[in-house]
Amino acid sequence: MEQELNKKYEALKNYFAQLGSLAIAFSSGVDSTFMLKVAHDLLGDRAVAITVRSDLFPEREKSEAQDFCKKEGIKHIFIDLQELDIPGFKENPKNRCYLCKHSLFAKIIEVAHEHGLEYVCEGSNLDDEGDYRPGLKAIAELGVKSPLRECNLWKSEIRAISKDLGLATWKKPSFACLASRFVYGEIITLEKLAMVEKAEELLIDLGFIQERVRIHSSGTDQTSGTIARIEVAPEDFAKLLEHREKIVTDFKKLGFNYVSMDLQGYRSGSMNETLKL
Repeated sequence: MEQELNKKYEALKNYFAQLGSLAIAFSSGVDSTFMLKVAHDLLGDRAVAITVRSDLFPEREKSEAQDFCKKEGIKHIFIDLQELDIPGFKENPKNRCYLCKHSLFAKIIEVAHEHGLEYVCEGSNLDDEGDYRPGLKAIAELGVKSPLRECNLWKSEIRAISKDLGLATWKKPSFACLASRFVYGEIITLEKLAMVEKAEELLIDLGFIQERVRIHSSGTDQTSGTIARIEVAPEDFAKLLEHREKIVTDFKKLGFNYVSMDLQGYRSGSMNETLKL
């Protein structure tokens, strides 16, 4: 590990040592897995994982979270949250992430305190400061700690240290909750969330590593048809076309009326592009 990277790694361990006891919002992603591993190796049972079960969190991710904690001997707490019951959430306003994060972390804080844990940590890093992230406002308001940002760690650095630590997640694709597949103003429903989750599972099973299925309604009344806009890495365009017939057939079985390919390819937060207009 290079000197500058090791310096940040040591700063992170010192950060956790000063907190003493903590709960980590654990999604099984690159950032939270790294953070949980470092904290638990240092603090043992005083570092606990809390995973939220919800319709925005795919079953595959839940299973990976459970398997990791079992393998590492980490205490793992599941809590349930129905985001569609949060006032204003399902209407999918521009501050949707704020509404969700505020409700989610308020519940995590409550559970953490019930288990005698003083702090709650979440896994945003320096890369997250360059996009529209209203959820960070909720995190700040609630006093949730962001160790990776506070120790000036970038995603690439987190992946590098994760690889040194032997974490399989060092090369795991980035993931965001399923609500991020909806254009702002598109009503979020359980049916559409299931369509998106199953559609992305189909692409993963076909071997696509970094993918998204964005969902759009083709009419202003949201009843004229449903469009799937598939994002994959540009180098996977040919592969997507190779599987065109299967993808179209399977997506239509899920309820999509139209299946399209985004020629810009995968990019994080593509739904936020409309906010810049």
